[in-house]
Amino acid sequence: MIEIAVVGAHLSGLALNHELTTRGGALLRAVATEPCYRFFALAGGPPRRPGLLRTAAGEGFAIATEVWALPPEGFAAFVAAVPPPLCIGTLLLADGSRPKGFLAEPEGLRGAEEISRHGGWRAFLASIAEQKEAVP
Repeated sequence: MIEIAVVGAHLSGLALNHELTTRGGALLRAVATEPCYRFFALAGGPPRRPGLLRTAAGEGFAIATEVWALPPEGFAAFVAAVPPPLCIGTLLLADGSRPKGFLAEPEGLRGAEEISRHGGWRAFLASIAEQKEAVP
């Protein structure tokens, strides 16, 4: 099994999670990244997608992830379907593990909203829902 960390629409219960489960994926753990990332809501969609960009140590934020395990053939099919500006790289997680995971190409951040302060995709989505409820 190959580990892959997800940070957005592939999280449990969200719009693209089926892309993991239908390829034999199993949820292993929820863990934050080390605080060396900036997090963005990318332009476009649906579904809405985030982008994670690594920064220098101490200049970023810890971002919530889920780590999934996929069989090699499922991992290959999953990674082959990743659209630009997203890409797969090595994430630095707070538990010391270094799984493959989603990153964003810097060019793909044009028009994106930085959402690092939320600490994760679910918290960002909750903030959007709260804003909608607050509008009369």
